[in-house]
Amino acid sequence: MELLMKGCRLIDWDKDFYGDIYILNGKIEDFGSNLNYDCNTINCEGLAVLPSFIDMHVHFRDPGYTYKEDIYTGSLAALKGGYTFVNLMANTNPICSNMDVVNYVLDKSKELDLIDVHQTVSITKNFDGVSLDHIDKLEKCVKFLSDDGKGVQEEDIMYDALIKARGKGLILIAHEEDESVVNIDSRQSENNMTFRDIELVRKTKSRLHFAHVSTKEAMMGIISAKKEGLPITCEVTPHHIALYDNDYKVNPPIRLIEDINSLISGIKEGFVDVISTDHAPHSHEDKLKGACGISGLETAFSVCYTTLAKNGHISIKKLSELMSKNPGEIVGVNKGKIEKGYDGDLVLVDLEKEIEVDKNTFVSKGKNTPFHKRKYYGEILATVKNGKIKYNGGISFDNR
Repeated sequence: MELLMKGCRLIDWDKDFYGDIYILNGKIEDFGSNLNYDCNTINCEGLAVLPSFIDMHVHFRDPGYTYKEDIYTGSLAALKGGYTFVNLMANTNPICSNMDVVNYVLDKSKELDLIDVHQTVSITKNFDGVSLDHIDKLEKCVKFLSDDGKGVQEEDIMYDALIKARGKGLILIAHEEDESVVNIDSRQSENNMTFRDIELVRKTKSRLHFAHVSTKEAMMGIISAKKEGLPITCEVTPHHIALYDNDYKVNPPIRLIEDINSLISGIKEGFVDVISTDHAPHSHEDKLKGACGISGLETAFSVCYTTLAKNGHISIKKLSELMSKNPGEIVGVNKGKIEKGYDGDLVLVDLEKEIEVDKNTFVSKGKNTPFHKRKYYGEILATVKNGKIKYNGGISFDNR
C-alpha cells in the first residue's frame, strides 16, 4: 500500500513547511520537496497535513450503553474528527475491571479495523472505591487505570493504588472530585482532590495524569508540582478552554473567564501536556434527565485551532504537540509526529475554511454539544491510518 500527498503544508510539533509526504506499507517512508513516486496521489495544494490526533480521554459506551455510542460509531466519529487513536474509559456496563472486558473492546476494534484503541481499566474494582486486587491480574496491554466519572474518595486507597500502579508500570488518570463538597462547591471539590493527589504523588513518586483540569487553582497547583519535578501530566478539554459562563451540563462544569485564562496561560507556558476531548455521547433523553457530557471528537480540532492558534495564543505546531505528539508519547505509540518510520497516520485539513457546527451531521450517536451553530475554522477533509484513507470528506485521487 502506497500513498503520496503532494503540495501540502506539512505541520507537526517541530515542522511547518511546504512539501510532500510518502507512506509505504503503513509507515512514513519519506517527506520533503518534489517527491516522485508512482502510486495513488492526493493533490493537497492549499491544504495542511498534520499527524492524526490522539485522544487520551474518550467514552464509547461499549459494552452496556450502546444506545449512546458503540465502538463502530465512536470510531467513525473519531475518524471524522481526525483521530486514529483513542484511550477509552472504564465506566461501561460491566465496568472494565478485568481482562474479559478489555479483550472484548480490543477484539471488536481490531475486527472493525477503523482506528486503534486502548482500554483503560478501573482503579477500584467495579468502582467500589475500595478494592484493588484486580490490578494484579492485568496483562501488559493495559497502560492506564482510572475511575473516571468518579473520584477515588479515600486517601489511603488512592495511595495504595499509586503504589500498586508504580509497581506494574501503570499510569493513573485522576478524575478529581471530592464528593463530600461537590454539591456545595464544585470548584472546591476539584481543588481539594487535585491538591490531595499532588501530595500523594510527592510521597509515592508514582505517575499520575490529571483529567479535564478546569479551575485556575488546580492549574496553579499542577504548575507548582511540575516545577518541583513531580511525575505528573495533565489535560484540558476543548470546552473548558473555549466556553465560560455557560450552563451546558458537563463534569467538571464549564467555569469562568479567569479559569479559561489560567488554562490558556498553562498551555502557552508549557505546563499543559495534552488536549483531550472527554468525548461523552448521550441520548437526547439522557441529556434531558441531566446526564453530563459533550460529544466532542468531531469538533475538537476546529474549536481548538480557532480558540488557540487562530486567535494568536499559540502556534499550530504547539497545537499539534498537544493533540498528537505529547499524547502519543504518554500512551507510548508510534504516532503523533511526521518522522520516517512513524505510523502513516495523518489528517488533511483546510485551515482557512470556516465551518458551522451542526450536531445533526454528527456520525456519533451522541448529538449533545454546546457548539451547535457556532462557527470555527479548520475543516477535516480526510483522515489517513497506516496509509489508507479511513475518512474521506470529499477529496479525490490522482490515480497513477
